[in-house]
Amino acid sequence: MSERKALLILHGKQAMNEAVREAVNGLRERGWQLDVRLTWEGGDAQRLVREALAGGYPHLVAGGGDGTLRDVAQAMAQAGTAASLALMPLGTANDFARAAGVPLEPAQALALLDVPAQAIDLGGVGEQVFLNMATGGFGSQVTANTSEDLKKVLGAAAYLFTGLSRFSELRAASVALQGPDFHWQGELLALGIGNGRQAGGGHLLCPQAQVDDGLLDVSILPAPQEVVGTLRDLLSDGLGLDNLFVRARLPWVELKSAEGLDINLDGEPLQGDSLRFEALPGALRVHLPHDSALLSRPG
Repeated sequence: MSERKALLILHGKQAMNEAVREAVNGLRERGWQLDVRLTWEGGDAQRLVREALAGGYPHLVAGGGDGTLRDVAQAMAQAGTAASLALMPLGTANDFARAAGVPLEPAQALALLDVPAQAIDLGGVGEQVFLNMATGGFGSQVTANTSEDLKKVLGAAAYLFTGLSRFSELRAASVALQGPDFHWQGELLALGIGNGRQAGGGHLLCPQAQVDDGLLDVSILPAPQEVVGTLRDLLSDGLGLDNLFVRARLPWVELKSAEGLDINLDGEPLQGDSLRFEALPGALRVHLPHDSALLSRPG
């Protein structure tokens, strides 16, 4: 089995991306066997991962947005494979890739296949896995309701624009969070449970998160009345908001909400009134830059 053999699982919308085509050809010229498969509908990424592993590919590449990266990572983790994953970020937000220092230019992203893979953690909830972050509250509603057309025009700034235009819809969620030596109960506006650091197009919800420490970073934005009343100004000028968060680093955390809470798992919606999130240490081997800020042990 050739070690310089990889399969690129590419989101179908990127099929005519010339930069991707040039990157693939460039890697092939450097002696790699790089095959390409396209996704068309839900479930394709998982099926293609299974086929790739059955075909003996030692390396897979996920080409697409955060949702595509999550789908491929989840399928690989569930298969318990020793194959490694490289990321080709092609979405609007690319939150995990940006925080990890993965280049957004396709050829440079593929070049990470020559960097040794490192075992990183994933987050898990029930049968689902997330690579970057689970978000809840108003922030996840904004992410889910930001239109594709707006993202094409404004890029990552579309998430902030949508949030600022929907302040009349602010509604706190009453939840209880429980973990080892940690308990918090009250009303929150936003929740981040991060393996990665940012979500929603660049918002640093979990600024100290690392992907190889066996822990999830929990960030809670409480919702006392004075926070609701001033949140628009805080987001607009970027001052003071970070001081309002309650934060913890935990191997697991249980969430309970009598009304239920909408959760966003790297773009995948999830709803529940009792959920347990846990870190899955060393669950996946990923090619990241030697100096990635998400690694506690760079290189």
